[in-house]
Amino acid sequence: MSTPTDDGPDDSVQTARTMFDIVQRISEEEGVSLSELAGELDYAKSTIHRHLQTLADLGYVVKRDGDYHVGLRFLELGVTARNSYSGYTLVREKVEEIAGETGERAQFFVEEHGKAVYLARSVGEHAVRTDPGIGSRIPLYAASAGKAILSELPDEELSDMFERMTFEPVTEHTIVDPDELRAELAEVRERGYAFNREESLRGTHAVGVPICGPDGDVIGGLSVTGPSHRLKGERFKQELPDLLLGAANELELNIAHS
Repeated sequence: MSTPTDDGPDDSVQTARTMFDIVQRISEEEGVSLSELAGELDYAKSTIHRHLQTLADLGYVVKRDGDYHVGLRFLELGVTARNSYSGYTLVREKVEEIAGETGERAQFFVEEHGKAVYLARSVGEHAVRTDPGIGSRIPLYAASAGKAILSELPDEELSDMFERMTFEPVTEHTIVDPDELRAELAEVRERGYAFNREESLRGTHAVGVPICGPDGDVIGGLSVTGPSHRLKGERFKQELPDLLLGAANELELNIAHS
């Protein structure tokens, strides 16, 4: 068992890591008891209890019916983090517009620590509700919008990011060979949009485009996702890419002049 102390800088770092390990585990459950946490984490029960008490005092966890839950204080932080992204309000409006127009699910991703993070999403009339939700993360290389983001990175930055990636498959269709992915990203850069053919979830396809800021740096990726039996043929290869390219152009102009 690990029992962190506060004797020096390394111990302080371990204490912080312990606290976030506990928060992460609580966030994965609808409710978890102290005994369950102690059985699942490599920390002494007394250590976990001490951290839980501190988190509760600060409003980051709450105890209901004997179980611990993530507190709404994290919602405040999440909203602040979300709103700090350039043009978020414009992005959200565009995502909602595309979802309504296509009837499918539309979303906007940003890159953070080498992952694609859901920043905004909206569902149309016929949309499949299969995504894990705002704030969730998936590998950049497994998402159309993620590949669109990667396609806009300078070569040196892309190489650095590839070195940090583990390239583990999400489905049997996920591209996990770096050379194959580089070749696809070159095509994405040339045509301006990326495809996802069951690479993040079986039975779904997606089309994504990069969104760049006024300085030309990529700030995120916009995409449409739907079941593969609907997103196919001309609609998948031409209609949705044209729609998204037009939406990206409009969004970039609005962000530049907002």
